[in-house]
Order: sequence, then C-alpha cells, then structure tokens
Amino acid sequence: QVQLVESGGGLVQPGGSLRLSCAASGSIFSINTMGWYRQAPGKERELVATIIRGGTRKYAEFVKGRFTISRDNAKNTVYLQMNSLDPEDTAVYYCNMDLWEMVLVPRNCWGQGTQVTVSS
Repeated sequence: QVQLVESGGGLVQPGGSLRLSCAASGSIFSINTMGWYRQAPGKERELVATIIRGGTRKYAEFVKGRFTISRDNAKNTVYLQMNSLDPEDTAVYYCNMDLWEMVLVPRNCWGQGTQVTVSS
C-alpha cells in the first residue's frame, strides 16, 4: 500500500511563506509526476504545480512566480515553497503522484491534504 504523507501547512500572515512537503512510502518502483493541488471551501480542486522526473515544471496562472515546486527522488518527496502568500491562497493543499509499484503496476495516489490558512 502506497501512502503519501504531507506536512508544512498552517496559519501564516499575508505576505508570509510556507514550505509544504509530501513523502511517499510503500512498494514504490519509480515516481514519474509529482504535483500539488488545492481546494477551497465551495470550490473545485485545482492544479497548483507539477514536476516530472526530468525536472520539467508547470504552474497554475495564479502562482505568478510566487511558488516553487521541487523534488528529491532519493527521498520520494515533493516540496512546494510558497512565498508572498495571499488570503486567496487559503485552501486544503493535496499532493499527488503518478508512480509504479514494485510489481510495475501504475498508480495515481493522493495525500490526505494539509490546511493552509493565510490571515492576519
């Protein structure tokens, strides 16, 4: 059973920063795509950023250069550095990974989510 464990969420003032982490564990052979999504109350889940194994990154338009996604393949971990946070960034942030289990079965996995609240 593959598990994704997130950390780093919390309460931060407008203009502040947070660093989210998500580590995968279990019967993992390789991880292709790692990403972050978010969902605010009453709204649909939306993509924040993705990074593939080769390093190519994609960001949602609302990021506007404020966030950076990165990965540590040795630790099966993806990070999201968030700077210049705005109250509009308040949401539950979820990590997602496309991976292969040790038996070479493809899986798409989600973390449990971590709350990010931007407020003074």
